[in-house]
Amino acid sequence: MRKLKMRKYNKSKTKETIWTQSFISIFIINIILNLGQFMTGALIPKFAAHLGGTATIVGMVTSMFAITALGVRPIVGPATGYFRKNRLLAVSTGVIILAFICYGIAADINMILVGRLLHGIGMGFLAPLSLALASDALPENRIASGIGIFSLGQAIATAIGPTLGLELVKVYGYNSTFIISAVAMGTVLLLILRLKSEAPSPNKRFKISLDNIIALEVIVPTIIMFFLAGAFSCINSFILIYGGATGVDDIGLFFTSYAVCLLFTRPISGKLTEKYGVSTTIIPGIVIFALSFIVISFSKSLPMFIVSGALSACGYGICQPSIQTLCMKLVPNERRGVAGNTNYIGVDTGYLITPSLAGLIVTIVQGYGGSEVDGYAIMYRLMIIPILIALVIFLFNRKSLTRNKTYAD
Repeated sequence: MRKLKMRKYNKSKTKETIWTQSFISIFIINIILNLGQFMTGALIPKFAAHLGGTATIVGMVTSMFAITALGVRPIVGPATGYFRKNRLLAVSTGVIILAFICYGIAADINMILVGRLLHGIGMGFLAPLSLALASDALPENRIASGIGIFSLGQAIATAIGPTLGLELVKVYGYNSTFIISAVAMGTVLLLILRLKSEAPSPNKRFKISLDNIIALEVIVPTIIMFFLAGAFSCINSFILIYGGATGVDDIGLFFTSYAVCLLFTRPISGKLTEKYGVSTTIIPGIVIFALSFIVISFSKSLPMFIVSGALSACGYGICQPSIQTLCMKLVPNERRGVAGNTNYIGVDTGYLITPSLAGLIVTIVQGYGGSEVDGYAIMYRLMIIPILIALVIFLFNRKSLTRNKTYAD
């Protein structure tokens, strides 16, 4: 009789749906937020180049937002435990709207830098808050699948955002396109204000301490994300410029290819992670991600860029949610905001350091007589190095990461 009851209990657990009202709400909000991010994110490097910036300047402008994103990290963890997460998300979205307005009125690099610094403040809160809200809305045994599906919002935005942004620029110009993005983000703000989240414990104090900023349990996954996200940031920063230098029209289709592939791979990777463990997705994902940079570096035609976009999605697009799921599983529920914050410290640091180094590599190659295309091709090949470092770190720590009782291979 006891075994029969246990079977019924297990069966009911497996049928728990991820599509609760709370999850649907944050899923829709995540799509629109990412749409604005990818519209502007793809355009900022081109806008900086349009205003006369060199490859080094473009890399610096692209990575500048990470300075303030890292700067607010010490208060993100404590704030998520002290304030309602939905209210914090609304404030961070408001700051991002101000950043878009700065882009919209920019006539030189300096105003873009102001916008990037504001953007970093908003993103410092937005990413871990969204991840924590999505995790809180999911059943415990469906977190891997749920986060995989949640991250599809990014895939949908990637498919639409850059191409939409480029088309709007052709019709309205850069400044007006950023203002349109600000208006679109305003609609998200209205949705967020209707979002519900649990009230924090009345006994919880706002206290800035190392324990509230960094979850030591997720340090290794955070370091892995530093190397992977840093390499990935070079795609967002330079792929449109690189494609233009090679004479490829419709280079925005790179992002479309990336996004379409994500739509298929992320739900599958979530299920594989739940069934077989993180090694099933992370190890092959990192290898494929490295391969995508080789293909990018040799791309001289639109079909090759499309293939490299698909490979990039199979690589980074699989690794990112798997590592995020691992971070959520390695800590108790009440520490997920801090774990997400820690994870994004790695992402922000990668975004801060790597694009500037990548732009410097391009400038050095050109300084020694190489063409613009040669500079970007060599840079993308060198970006394989941090990806392989991430693989080595994971392999050395694989057993300790997967030994956790709630997340075992």
